[in-house]
Amino acid sequence: MAMKLLQQADAREFAALIDEWRGADQAFHVLAFFPEPESAQVAVLQAVCRESGIPLAGAVFPELIDGATTLKHGALLLRVDQAPPPLLIEGVGKGAATEQIAGYVEDHLGEDGEAALFCLFDALVPTIATQLDALYLRLADRVRYFGVNAGNERFVSAPCLFDSERFVADALLLQLLPDHPGACLEHGYAVPNRFITATSAQGNRIVQIDWQPALEVYREVMALQYGVTIDRDNFYAHAVHFPFGILRADGEVLVRIPVALDEAGGIVCVGEIPPNSVLALLDARAGSGEAAAALAGNLADGKMRPGDALLLFYCAGRRMHIGAGMADELRDLMQRSGVEKLVGALSLGEIGESRSGGYPLFHNATLVGVPWPNC
Repeated sequence: MAMKLLQQADAREFAALIDEWRGADQAFHVLAFFPEPESAQVAVLQAVCRESGIPLAGAVFPELIDGATTLKHGALLLRVDQAPPPLLIEGVGKGAATEQIAGYVEDHLGEDGEAALFCLFDALVPTIATQLDALYLRLADRVRYFGVNAGNERFVSAPCLFDSERFVADALLLQLLPDHPGACLEHGYAVPNRFITATSAQGNRIVQIDWQPALEVYREVMALQYGVTIDRDNFYAHAVHFPFGILRADGEVLVRIPVALDEAGGIVCVGEIPPNSVLALLDARAGSGEAAAALAGNLADGKMRPGDALLLFYCAGRRMHIGAGMADELRDLMQRSGVEKLVGALSLGEIGESRSGGYPLFHNATLVGVPWPNC
């Protein structure tokens, strides 16, 4: 296993790195992540890998991460050793992919040892949480679940997942990682004392809150709780700072970032809202500074191994509200975790396990830390 962040995404750099990795004299394949402005270079890497006979898969994200900075250029390549080839499934927004996912895992999961399932969805797939529920009913805790959403911050449909031949939208990319500890997720948001209920919800739309139009209640709570006046014109500018929190029975809070309003006053979020969910309106400006410390602590508790690099995914919506504070948060994480190498990407939704039971959950606004051996 290894990783390399290339400052230039071109055929010469790709070929040189592939040749270097081939010198290790063991079978491997490549996972590659590109920032959206470099999308055209996906075809270049596909051609290099086909010519070299190296299997390839990957994703396009808004930007890459290098330490405490973000990049709109280059490419991040991961060498994956001693693992089954990745699987790219198309059309997942049109129908459940549960049986294909389960078949992939069951075909490659050994009887001994533990494995993690890395899931990369197109962010515009509207049923991610539902598909995770169905997958757990099929596989239970036989694997550790983690993942992220790829795509662009405009939430416009565009190809964002690829393998050696295809570059597609509305898809899911899977990578089973044998003997991998999985990932840690944190958001650090505190929960206020006032709760509301999504009395009517359809997929990722909150239609009514406490039996009233969702926007009316959101506007009222924002004014009373935080002194902020909301209307249709300024909704998104404020909503990213005040996401919903879904309160689970085990005390865990799932963040849902509002991104739009529909014509009827329904609130559209990134991720599904189960009907009758108990919600809290979170203040993303307060408490999120605890996330780096919590994530570093969880990684140190049996996840990270000596010499591991940290593959880090950081929610693009979180970056939007925290602004320049993102760099401070990443520096804090590096200092607390002691990692020498931190690279990754901005994500558009995150997947991690519940604190009890290993149940896969869809999140917004989190940091996802993935230990990655860097031999």
